Amino acid sequence: MKIALVDSGIGLLAAAAAVRRLRPDADLLLSCDPPGMPWGPRAPEDIAARALAAAEAAAGYGPGALIVACNTATVHGLPVLRSRFEPGLPVVGTVPAIKPAAAGGGPVAIWATPGTTGSPYQRGLITEFGGSAEVTEVPCPGLADAVEHADERAIDGAIAAAAALTPPEVTTVVLGCTHYELVAERIRAALQQPGLPPLVLHGSAGAVAAQALRRLGEHPAPGAPATGGLTVLLSGREGGLPEPAKAYADGRLLTAAGATR
Repeated sequence: MKIALVDSGIGLLAAAAAVRRLRPDADLLLSCDPPGMPWGPRAPEDIAARALAAAEAAAGYGPGALIVACNTATVHGLPVLRSRFEPGLPVVGTVPAIKPAAAGGGPVAIWATPGTTGSPYQRGLITEFGGSAEVTEVPCPGLADAVEHADERAIDGAIAAAAALTPPEVTTVVLGCTHYELVAERIRAALQQPGLPPLVLHGSAGAVAAQALRRLGEHPAPGAPATGGLTVLLSGREGGLPEPAKAYADGRLLTAAGATR
C-alpha cells in the first residue's frame, strides 16, 4: 500500500506521520514544491497548477491514494485534482476541524494564515459547521514560513503575536494550517490560561490519514511491522527530507521508521 501526500513544503509532515502511526507498513511518497513555497500568497490559479504538478509527479509512482496535505491547496486545487485523477486515484483534501471544535460548546479560535483568515471559504465553513459557538478568526502572519524553516525565534514571535489576538476565554483552537500542527504544543503553552481547563487543539492530520485509509478500503493496523518506505520528491525529483523537517517529532518519526530515499 502506497499513499502520496502533496504540499508546498513540510506542512505535510503531520499527515504523513499520522498515516505512519496508523499503518507502519504503508509506503509514503511526499511530493513538495520548494520553489513555490509558500502557496498561500499566490493566485488561486497558480496554487492549483502547482498542486497539480506536485500530484502528477507523485502519481507517476503508482500510489493508491493522494492526500492534499494543505488547506490552501485544498481550497483552490481539490476540484482540479479530483477531475484529473479520480476515480482511479482517490484524492483526499484537508479541511479545518471547525465542526468537532464547535461541538465542544466553548469559545473557539481558528488560527490560520492571513490569506485564509476572513476569506469567504473560511467564513462559509464557520457558517456551515460553527453552530452556536462563538468563533474568532486569528491571523498568524509569518508562522507557516517560520515553521517551514525551523526558525525558533520567528516561531516564538509569530505564536506570541497570534496569542495576543486570541481572546483569553477561548477553550478550543482550530489549527487551520498544516504547518501549525508541527508546533501544536508550543501554541498550547502560549494560550493556556492559569486556573482554566486544558486548552483543546484540533488539527486535521488524524482525520485526513483515516479518510485516506477508508478510501483505500484499508483499516488501521498500528501494530503492523514498521516496513513502510519513504520517498521524497522535491519539484518532481527524488531527494531527502529538507533539514528543517528533522527539527520536529513528526519529521524524526518518518526518517526513523522508513527507508528514506
